[in-house]
Amino acid sequence: MSTPTPAPAPVRLMAHRMATGALGWLHRNRGHGALPPGTTADLADPDSVYKPLAESAMAASLVLREGIASPADQHRAREVLDFSWEQLGASDLLYERQLRYPVMTDPLEVYTHFTRAGYRHERLDGLLAHLGGLASPRSSELMPNRRLAVANAARVAGLEREVDWRALTDATWLGQTPEPWAIDWLTAYCVTHTVFHVTDWGARPEGLPPRIQDYLTLWLPVWIDVWLEIQEWDLVGELLIVDACLTEPRCPPGAWEMFASAQHEDGLLPRDGRPVAEDPRQAFAEHHHPTVVATIAGTLALSRFRGTAGAA
Repeated sequence: MSTPTPAPAPVRLMAHRMATGALGWLHRNRGHGALPPGTTADLADPDSVYKPLAESAMAASLVLREGIASPADQHRAREVLDFSWEQLGASDLLYERQLRYPVMTDPLEVYTHFTRAGYRHERLDGLLAHLGGLASPRSSELMPNRRLAVANAARVAGLEREVDWRALTDATWLGQTPEPWAIDWLTAYCVTHTVFHVTDWGARPEGLPPRIQDYLTLWLPVWIDVWLEIQEWDLVGELLIVDACLTEPRCPPGAWEMFASAQHEDGLLPRDGRPVAEDPRQAFAEHHHPTVVATIAGTLALSRFRGTAGAA
């Protein structure tokens, strides 16, 4: 493969503004993601209160991992992490949830975002290490890309588990490099997460086999164009993150221009082309995830071209 061309200065500037604006929005609105009083480890509706905390922590941990944000943005990222950590009782809630439901994978996956940034919970560490040696958690019925998520979470958390990355990758839709025109909306999200977990969000681009890299190099621009046309900004952002996870990212200027134009002045990135609710809590509930995606997309795009990012 040829040496990648550095991202044009306008793309670096757009990525910088995207990441800074989105992180600022997550920081200012973090209170909307607070757990309701009396929340227990049972989490009857985890997607509504638990998932946003995890996703904000993930974005903040990646900002800190890459180390290219301004001191002010790194401080905001740390405060977002601190808020999420405190909401989870310094991970006591994760420990209780994992203890009650040993085959659930979300406590490990959430905890990993904190371990990436240096937070630890001694009892949860011990419990996860113990469970990793049992057959039952390893035998849980999960989609192929979800198995990759658990494997990467264990890797980042420093847990010693035997993983056949090639077999796990080959079991996914992307691993089969199928007819690219057969992709649909849900499969596209599975594709993005396969790449995220195999490469640990761009930290290990070489982990993605060359045949899959070649497949994505050819078809990723086509898929991005499809979802740009119908203004599916959340999915476009995830596909741009995939680009940043490749050994030779293209950082397509036209796609970045359209993606960046969708971001609101306050940093929010809408999920799609429909109007955004004026109520702050509703806006948070509906557009928190794409704004997390925007934070990560901008951060990783800048990081992959850090040698030329000064113009940003």
